[in-house]
Amino acid sequence: MSSNAHVPVLLGPVLEGLDIKQDGLYVDGTFGRGGHSSAILQRLSDNGRLIAIDRDPQAIASAPATLVEDPRFELVRGEIEKLAVCIEERGLTGRVDGLLLDIGVSSPQLDEAGRGFSFLRDGPLDMRMDPESGISAAEWLRQVEEHELRRVLRQFGEENQAVRIARAVVAARAETPLQTTTQLADVVGSVIPAHTRKTNPATKTFQAIRIFINRELEQLEAALAQSLDVLAPGGRLCVISFHSLEDRIAKRFIRDASREAEQYRGMPDVPAEFRPKLRQVGKAITAMADEVAANARSRSARLRVAERL
Repeated sequence: MSSNAHVPVLLGPVLEGLDIKQDGLYVDGTFGRGGHSSAILQRLSDNGRLIAIDRDPQAIASAPATLVEDPRFELVRGEIEKLAVCIEERGLTGRVDGLLLDIGVSSPQLDEAGRGFSFLRDGPLDMRMDPESGISAAEWLRQVEEHELRRVLRQFGEENQAVRIARAVVAARAETPLQTTTQLADVVGSVIPAHTRKTNPATKTFQAIRIFINRELEQLEAALAQSLDVLAPGGRLCVISFHSLEDRIAKRFIRDASREAEQYRGMPDVPAEFRPKLRQVGKAITAMADEVAANARSRSARLRVAERL
């Protein structure tokens, strides 16, 4: 476990962005190891309530007893694309004062070799955030067509060497099934010289496969759309992203929801259902130098905040 494992990214800006009310209802849509949840709970009174969601069974099992035993706190195992259902089941639709989405892989997931997320540690090529659901990266790589692998590498990894990598993966698996992170990283490294990249040559490949396997962008898009029904008027939406694909989705969603529907844009009398549903709060926030020094993962973090109208 790295020193970064329990360090919540952009904690101060998140708490400010959520504009926490002591008696409010909050949702941490991506619990992780509970850093943000713990800080939110500390700011709630006895009448406040916090619901946290995560699909990773290890995150659920690792939740601190101080949180789990707090009567104001509820931890739910589930996917953020089912956010609206989770809230509706509790009769809380339209009553949430703040929703936090901290998107992407967590430090503990990266640090544990057995999860298969990192090319820095040799382990089984799994990459699933919920190891009990879906197929592993190794299973997918055994059967994926070369053209589909190219598409995934381009779309989710923005990899400009997708053709060469996909061809190399297909050739390598014909000899030996790719079962470990080191095997995959070595295949990528064999066709992309390390000196041509500022980061490890396998970085974009691992990112692309992980995002695809876990349907991360679809999950984010679904949760953002559902936030409009979940949030109370004046409720805050905070989204932390770690790469451009996620950030573009959050930025575009907030921008579009902050405008009238296109067919009514600029008109004096806009029907209620076509009026803006969000108000953007400030600009994107990035980590200060001292946070980056203390937690390297925060270097690429970007926070966007909006308020439900």
